[in-house]
Amino acid sequence: MRTHRIAVIPADGIGKEVIPAGVRVLQAIAERDGAFRFEFRTFPWGSDYYHEHGHMMPPDGLETLRAFDAIFFGAVGHPSLPDHITLWGLRLPICQGFDQYGNYRPARILPGIAGPLRGRTGRDLDWIIVRENTEGEYSGVGGRAHRGLPGEVAMEVSVFTRPGVERIMRFAFGLARKRPRRLLTLVTKSNAQRHGMVLWDEIFAEVAREFPDVATDRMLVDAVTTRMVLKPGTLDVLVASNLHADILSDLAAALSGSLGIGPTANINPERTYPSMFEPIHGSAFDIMGKGIANPLGTIWTAVLMLEHLGEGEAGERLMGAIEKVTRAGKTLTPDLGGTATTVEVTDAVIAALGN
Repeated sequence: MRTHRIAVIPADGIGKEVIPAGVRVLQAIAERDGAFRFEFRTFPWGSDYYHEHGHMMPPDGLETLRAFDAIFFGAVGHPSLPDHITLWGLRLPICQGFDQYGNYRPARILPGIAGPLRGRTGRDLDWIIVRENTEGEYSGVGGRAHRGLPGEVAMEVSVFTRPGVERIMRFAFGLARKRPRRLLTLVTKSNAQRHGMVLWDEIFAEVAREFPDVATDRMLVDAVTTRMVLKPGTLDVLVASNLHADILSDLAAALSGSLGIGPTANINPERTYPSMFEPIHGSAFDIMGKGIANPLGTIWTAVLMLEHLGEGEAGERLMGAIEKVTRAGKTLTPDLGGTATTVEVTDAVIAALGN
C-alpha cells in the first residue's frame, strides 16, 4: 500500500476549521480506495505560536517539513499581528525556501452555483490562474530609511530574473497544453513597468516557440479584469507575476461564486522539496468559531494534492463528490446562499464519495 506523509499546518483563523475537514475527507477517500493511505502530522505553527514563542514557526521548521511528501496549509493572519509578520513568518518562507515557484489556482463555476455573472456556467468560466510564486513583487527586496522623519523612505523592489520567468512560463504552457482549449494568456503591465514586465513579454514570446500547439494572447492586467467579467469564455489559462496573479485569482474565485471555494497549489515541479496546498480564502476572522466556514475550497485543494501525489483517480472521484454536493444545492454554507455548517458540508462530501 502506498503511504503519503502529509504535514498539516492549520495556522490561523478558519484554517483551524477547514483543514481538519479536509483531513477527514482525505482519510475517507483513502479508506474507500484501499490502495494508499495517509500519515498526517499536525504542527501548531501560526499566530498563536508566535504569541508564545516570538516566531511563527521554529527556526528548524523547513528542515522538519522537508521529510514530508506534501504540506496541507490553512491560512495566516491575526488581528493582533501586522499582516507582514504573519505572512513573512510562515507562508512565504515555505514557498520560497522550498522553491515552490509554480502556483496555480483553478477557478470554475461549479454545478448548482450561481455566480455573480448572470447566466454564466462552468462552460463560460473555467480558468487556471498561474502565479509566479517566489520572486517578483514579493521578493522581499527593499527597505525603509529615515523612519519617523518628514523624508521617510520605503522601497519595495520587484525582482524578475530570466531563469525565474522562463520556468514559470514553461510551467504555465505545460498546464495549458493539457487543457482542451490550449490557450494561454500572458498578463503584464509592460506599458508602465518598462523593465521587469517587458522582460516577461520577451520571454513569453521566446518560450511560446517551444509550444506551437498552444495558442497565446497577451493583455495588460487592468484590461484583463474587464475581460474576466465581460467575456469570461474567451479565457483559459492565465500567467502573471506574483502580485498580479494574487489579485486576479481572488477576482476569479469571487466570480466563480465565493472565495470559499478557491483552491491553491504551490508546486515545486522538480519535486526536490515538498509542495504545499492551501485554500485561497485567508484566515477570515470575522466568521471564525461560527462553524460556517466553507470547506469546499480546502476539499478542492485536497483534489490538487491527490493529483500531485499520483492519485489522480482518487482526485477525480473527490472532485465528482464536490460537484454532487453543489449540484444538489441542499448543503451549502452561507457564502453560497445556504445555511449548512462546515461539518455538514464535509459530511455531505464524504457521503457523496460512496454514491
